[in-house]
Amino acid sequence: MGVTANSVWNNCLAFIQDNIQPQAFKTWFEPIQPIKLSENALSIQVPSKFFYEWLEEHYVKLLKVALTKELGENAKLVYIIKMENTYGNRAPFTERIPSSNRGNVMPQEMDVPIKSKNPELKNPFVIPGIRNIKIESQLNPNYNFDNFLEGDSNRLARSAGMAVANKPGGTSFNPLLIFGGVGLGKTHLAHAIGVEIKDKYPERTVLYISAEKFTQQYIESVKKNTRNDFIHFYQLIDVLIIDDVQFLSGKSGTQDVFFHIFNHLHQNGKQVILTSDKAPVDMQDIEQRLLSRFKWGLSAELQNPDYETRISILRNKLYRDGVEMPEDIVEYVAKHIKTNIRELEGAIISLIAQSSFNKKEVTLELAQQVVEKFVKNTKREVSIDYIQKVVSDYFEMDVATLQSKTRKRHIVQARQLAMFFAKKFTKASLASIGSQIGKRDHATVLHACKTVDNLAETDKQFRKYIEDLTKKFS
Repeated sequence: MGVTANSVWNNCLAFIQDNIQPQAFKTWFEPIQPIKLSENALSIQVPSKFFYEWLEEHYVKLLKVALTKELGENAKLVYIIKMENTYGNRAPFTERIPSSNRGNVMPQEMDVPIKSKNPELKNPFVIPGIRNIKIESQLNPNYNFDNFLEGDSNRLARSAGMAVANKPGGTSFNPLLIFGGVGLGKTHLAHAIGVEIKDKYPERTVLYISAEKFTQQYIESVKKNTRNDFIHFYQLIDVLIIDDVQFLSGKSGTQDVFFHIFNHLHQNGKQVILTSDKAPVDMQDIEQRLLSRFKWGLSAELQNPDYETRISILRNKLYRDGVEMPEDIVEYVAKHIKTNIRELEGAIISLIAQSSFNKKEVTLELAQQVVEKFVKNTKREVSIDYIQKVVSDYFEMDVATLQSKTRKRHIVQARQLAMFFAKKFTKASLASIGSQIGKRDHATVLHACKTVDNLAETDKQFRKYIEDLTKKFS
């Protein structure tokens, strides 16, 4: 068999994989598909325009070296950008659509201009009766990029945030959705982007708001019959940052109004930044048309920080507060609080407070007491690795068997139980659970969870498995 696009690309991938971080490889190279090879030109398909831009900006040298090894000095790389068959991708959404093209747009996808009965816009942040045209950004200047430390766990999200701050509305990261577990820095990063934009572009209107407050304002506007004013107000914003967007789940009126606002901002080249505790694929009760909007830009995950990053965060916090602390104590705190940056900083603040108020010296013993309180108060975070080990031990098999491709019933059930408990006890996305339990996809995990729920109701023995294992995790 001769050289094919597949064989060339697989050889390139093997070389690239040896030269970059696994997370970066997974994000930027696994989704690429080789399409054809003609002489010395390899055509590859990438999922979107932003993908192509990112590869060109960050990996062009690596790609060149890999291809030259395979196809010689005259190697060429041709990008094919996958065009999804949706209105958003047919007509570039950042451009205004000329009125003559409006005919092909599906009615609910159109951004209908809303005529306001009252020409004077109401600012939902302003107390009635007080005239205030200037929109306050509601940003916290303490949450900036200087104190958002970079590590492997947040590099993609931080880099994308920086790109957006340098060119709001001008990158393909629109919307930028930052997602991850509690206390990993989503809100901090969202504020940091806003603060940086205000600094670089003082004339732009930036607004930070929680999805909960956005919903309250919307309900208020419906009560007072000022829904159009509410929409108009939000359509004036240049950079809209909405925190905890999963809060819109099940609220169809708010989702509908957000859809119109989002469309208007996006079409006019304005920037939208969202945070969520789930990846779009795991969001429930969010309308499909909104979810497809969320996927247009970039979804960047914040993961649990590794040990080195935790040490850097603590040192940075102590430096900012002008406090010195023995290295062994910093290391002790970093070693024992692993899953949550908020708690990590909380433990150090608690130590500083204890030592200054009670005039106690910061000793390892004091650090142990403080850390114990934090670890006790938060239900012990169970890792996916730990879950797989406990389930494998319970069914007397090794983890490799649990993850294997075999279809033997008892092994399949053990694997499904591991997926079920991973969804129940961890903050990991379905895709992340699947990839860690035998390289499955998110649909397999969803199916596993449904199967376990069904069997729990119909199979007495299976119900006992669940009860026994639950005890081991609690």
